[in-house]
Amino acid sequence: MKILHTSDWHLGTVLHGRRRYDEYEQFLDWLAGCIRDTQIDVLLISGDIFDNTAPSNRAQELYYHFLNQVAEIQGLQVIITGGNHDSPSLLDAPKPLLRQLRIHVIGAVTPEISEEVILLRSANESECLIVCAVPYLRDRDIRTVEPGESIEDKMVKIQEGISEHYRQVWAVAQSLRGDSAIPIIAMGHLFLSGCPVHGDERVRELYIGNLRGIDPGGILCGFDYLALGHLHEHRKIEGNPWCRYSGAPIPLGFGEAGQEKKVIVIDFPKKGERSIREIPVPCFRKLQKIQGDISSTEQTLRELCEGGERVWVEVVVESEFTAASLQARLHDLVRNSPVEILKIENAALTNAVLRAMVEGEHLADLDETDVFSRCLDEHRITGEDRDHLLTLFQEILVAVREEDRYDE
Repeated sequence: MKILHTSDWHLGTVLHGRRRYDEYEQFLDWLAGCIRDTQIDVLLISGDIFDNTAPSNRAQELYYHFLNQVAEIQGLQVIITGGNHDSPSLLDAPKPLLRQLRIHVIGAVTPEISEEVILLRSANESECLIVCAVPYLRDRDIRTVEPGESIEDKMVKIQEGISEHYRQVWAVAQSLRGDSAIPIIAMGHLFLSGCPVHGDERVRELYIGNLRGIDPGGILCGFDYLALGHLHEHRKIEGNPWCRYSGAPIPLGFGEAGQEKKVIVIDFPKKGERSIREIPVPCFRKLQKIQGDISSTEQTLRELCEGGERVWVEVVVESEFTAASLQARLHDLVRNSPVEILKIENAALTNAVLRAMVEGEHLADLDETDVFSRCLDEHRITGEDRDHLLTLFQEILVAVREEDRYDE
């Protein structure tokens, strides 16, 4: 069987106020064509299909249009798991209908662990594959809260809870496989240790105090491939080439502008053999981040305008100009060109750690924890009290993010 692994579409994402539906439509059309041309048997989508738990009608339309496209591909089977950005209820609602189209959806942890283990057969039943379709494991799914727990206690429980879940699906898959040589693949939406997140990659913290990630040794079991989602850059897990993040298919921010986006194809040509290859995803809209002094910034913008390519730009410039005059100067430079500047930041006006609100800094530059940390700074709260309050705030934040707006 030939499997294609993708994840982290984030349908409906907005970049500095710009909707990106056209890019997503082009990507999904390309992906459907890639599946046909590459003769894929199984499509795996490892979470974060949508950018939030209440996606727009247009985002949902793109999703269902794609599923309708691939449902027409002879023999293709699809498995979709929920991510931390997704609403489990929204994903699971059409599950019975989609199953008739050979599309299996696991939006959240199932009542019976065996429901997450799916046996797939080819049309002539000559080929088989077992997929452990593990969705994003929410905090409440993997640990119980006890009074007086330290951050370390919580981290241990999270690690143990996730590891135990994978051990259970592995045991079910092994039982299903019996004495045969059917490959077993697992899916997951989590953050593994050993995969550093770049400073400009805005990936949500998944668990309280989980700064180091989950130990991969606890979840690898004996899987022939582990199809991961959550990180936006394609990543290989050190020491295990059969465990990978596919990464997001389009750059979700200017920090990802230089990344080559990919989907992954895993092939099991015959018993005991497997191979893996990466297929680059075309760039449907160029993003570019420009950093430097005013002179070099203007020169780069002129070159982009002359190039004639449609491009969105983020500018970080060292300048003594006021914010208003800098905005006017740079926007005038690209006027009537295919170049559009989405954001201009004057680095000369921004403290390296953004400790104080200064001219040129916007609330959009800060996440929720940054804002709360500013409040603690303002009230001169330090030491253990600060750590405790930050932990409580993060618990509230995770609870709010995991709230399923479609649940009743």
